[in-house]
Amino acid sequence: MDDGDTDDVRLSPSERLALLRIEATLGRDRRFARAMRGKPAGPWLIVSVLLLAAASVFLAVMGIRTSDPVVVWCFAALWPLTLFQTFRLLRRLSRRAGRRPRRL
Repeated sequence: MDDGDTDDVRLSPSERLALLRIEATLGRDRRFARAMRGKPAGPWLIVSVLLLAAASVFLAVMGIRTSDPVVVWCFAALWPLTLFQTFRLLRRLSRRAGRRPRRL
């Protein structure tokens, strides 16, 4: 029997039940399901980091030039979100790089 040929495999009712339970448990795990699909998250994280960084730089420069407290507070509110999204992007990129086999 070939490894890919599953037509000749017979499972007992208890084995079928165990397999269904395992599939149901794995189906509820969203992170696992997303990883199994192999579909990348898309360019939205990269776009959001670039837009947040551009807005943060703009607000920082305008805050320095005008000394307007509203602009400074907007920068203070936006900067942590920019750092958080950047951290998520770097973490995702480092995970992908860790999965690739190294070439000699």
